[in-house]
Formats: sequence, C-alpha cells, structure tokens
Amino acid sequence: MSDADNPPWAWPEPVWRGVVEEVRAGRSLKPASWPGGAPAAFALSFDADHETPALRDGNTSPGVLAAGEFGSRVAVPRILDLLARHEVPASFYVPAVSALLHPDDIRRFVAEGHEVGAHGWIHERNSLLAEADERDLVLRSLDTLERLAGRRPTGIRTPSWDFSPATLRILVEAGLRYDSSLMADDVPYELLSHGEPSGLVELPVEWVRDDAVYFGMARYSGLRPYTDPETVARIWRRELDGAVADGGVFQLTLHPSVSGHRSRSWIVEELLAAGRDAGVWFATHEQVVDHVLAVAP
Repeated sequence: MSDADNPPWAWPEPVWRGVVEEVRAGRSLKPASWPGGAPAAFALSFDADHETPALRDGNTSPGVLAAGEFGSRVAVPRILDLLARHEVPASFYVPAVSALLHPDDIRRFVAEGHEVGAHGWIHERNSLLAEADERDLVLRSLDTLERLAGRRPTGIRTPSWDFSPATLRILVEAGLRYDSSLMADDVPYELLSHGEPSGLVELPVEWVRDDAVYFGMARYSGLRPYTDPETVARIWRRELDGAVADGGVFQLTLHPSVSGHRSRSWIVEELLAAGRDAGVWFATHEQVVDHVLAVAP
C-alpha cells in the first residue's frame, strides 16, 4: 500500500485504521480452569517442513534437501519415541508436499494419537500470493491431508506465520475452526475481521517459542545458530513457568529437522518432565481450542 507517492506518514486516519482493523484480536478465550484442575495447558507442536522450504525457493541442492530429509528419516522417529515415553500428544503441522513425500509419517502421527494440521502446500509465502492462488493451495492441502490422515484438519498454521488480506476469509470459507499463526496474546482469543467476530479461534505462536529463531542455518548467508541449547532451554522453561503462574497456555513450535538432533532433543524431554511435575494438561492444539470454546461464555 505504501509507495513514494503515498508514504505511511501521509495516510489519513481511515487508511491506517483500516489496515490495523483488518485482522484483530477479539475477546480472550482464556478459561477459568483447565481439565482436571491443571494449572496450565501445555500445547506442543512441530512444523514438519522437511524439504519444502528449499523446494519452495527452487533450491534443488542435494545437500539442502538432505538436511530436510533428516527431519523425516531420523528426527520424526526420535520425537515420536520421546512423546510416547512421556505419553504426551502433540500437533504436527505438515505442508502437503511434505506429507506426500513422507506419507508414513502422517499415518504414524494419526496412529499414535497426534493431531495433523495444515501448513500450506509447499511452505509457500501465502501473504505474497494472489487470493485465487492462496485459496487453491489451502484447499488442495486440506484435501491431501484428509486423504492421507483419514480426517480433515480443523486447524492451520500458515507457512509464513502471516496473513494476506484474504487469508482470514479463505480460512473461514474452508471451514477451519482455528489458526495458529498470529501473536496478539499468550492465550487463545477470538479473531475479528474489521471489528466483527470471524468465528475462528487463534491459538497464538511467538518467535521466542520457536526453535528456528535460535538454531537457524543457511550455508550461503550470514544465518548461523547463535544460541546454545542450554540458554534456549532456560528461555523456554521461563515461558513454561510463566504460563503456570498465569494459568494460561505454554505453546511451543519446533521443527523436526531443527530440534530433532541429539544435542537439542533433550530440551523437549526436560520441558515435558517439568510440565509433568507442575501438573499441566498436555493437549494438542485442537484439544485446547475445543476446551476454550466449550467453556467460553
């Protein structure tokens, strides 16, 4: 919208107010209590991107694709075994192309009681797409995951953690119940469209609770892992402790190809043990959304 002839500082109030009100946080859906009297909800999620970010960018380097393949070949089994030991459910957000490349992963997610959520077609940057293209990719991804998982996803995490002007409308049209891509709160909330309830719940994410922020790596750029695992573990433990103190939600976004390495997977194990000691309710994102809707006034 902004250009040299129409800089933001020159926008009249209806313009900047309209931009802000396009997608906005509505009422908080933080419940008065969690199932079983738990002090907080622990919602663990994994974005099973694998090879798709490279493919999206047209990167056909075997080295880059192999790093994505590690996510399915090694990290997913390691993560699923860890979750099984702790008897904890998780939500796996899967680009459709990743699901087609690794269909056995989807079957195992479902068989072991985890949620399969949508995460775009090929990890496209949805906020840069034309509305028709974005709608097509959302619907195609939902159809693909329904065929492989045996159940249509009820939630989505947009692959770019962002919305285009059409995203909210498309998600509502697609019949989804919740999104997990935005960051206006620590707890679930109602999404508004131009001040009106959209009918969609937001279970918010945050970059501080995403492993790629700390451990990202790109060979031909300046992006390198810059935080040691012990520090990341302390940051996330503070987030967990804060959620317990607030009676809220500890939501965490991990990537198998990032946190599935031996030097990092222990962080998840320690967080699960700490959550167990605190008496949290371990739940998929879908289960958290179901609960807050069931008890919302």
